[in-house]
Amino acid sequence: MVESQVAERRTEMILAAPAPDLRSLVTSYTGYRIQGEPAGVHRGLPSRSLTVVLTIEGTVDIGGARRARGYGSYRALASGLHDEVVLIEHDGNQYGLQADLTPLGARALLGLPAGALAGAIVDLDALLGPAAGELIDRLRAAPTWPERFEHLDSVLSRVANPTDVPAELAWVWRRLTGSGGALPIGALATEVGWSRQRVARVIRFESAHRLLAASPRSRIADIAARSGYYDQAHLDRDWRALTGLSPTAWLSHELPFVQDGTADER
Repeated sequence: MVESQVAERRTEMILAAPAPDLRSLVTSYTGYRIQGEPAGVHRGLPSRSLTVVLTIEGTVDIGGARRARGYGSYRALASGLHDEVVLIEHDGNQYGLQADLTPLGARALLGLPAGALAGAIVDLDALLGPAAGELIDRLRAAPTWPERFEHLDSVLSRVANPTDVPAELAWVWRRLTGSGGALPIGALATEVGWSRQRVARVIRFESAHRLLAASPRSRIADIAARSGYYDQAHLDRDWRALTGLSPTAWLSHELPFVQDGTADER
């Protein structure tokens, strides 16, 4: 008789702040380990952040409608700002780290204005060179989350070139993120290669997404009001346009994931 092996189900997410000298460039780190879930497709949602994803095991597999710009498997990748879902195919297991970069971080860490990466997914080796492979090796060898976050701090601090960041852009970004997208944002829109309306739309959506993920029993109308939408119908239209799902359908279909805003703090 042959006994089948069933993988233990496990969800682990750890949120950490970057080193002080990186905080204008990187908003947060998240370590994640998802194990034993059904295979499927995760929807990477629009947000105000560019993302760097580094695997500890396996790869990140981009598929679906994104085949023309970034389809493939990556040990490490950088994803530019996007206002549509990114489809991530998975076998029920994901193990790695994500660093959320500001548009300032795109210039200082990746060497490009955020607009050059808009809508794109790029192998991190193409942007960081040997430092990308070094970082993957160090993360995979480290036995604990705190040690992995320290390696991220060390390598990113070494490659950062903050002098590439225009001072006016840093000021606009601080004001904009503190206002929820309500301030004039011409300089930021130019930097990221989007219109003012697209930038504000993504920031409103991200606010609503985080509120819903953190409190899924909340009334959608309340979340709409808190996130700057005209009403619930406005939120629902944007949610369907940006994700292909209604808010309630998204909650029922998605795995816990790094973007969901439910990680424990380091």
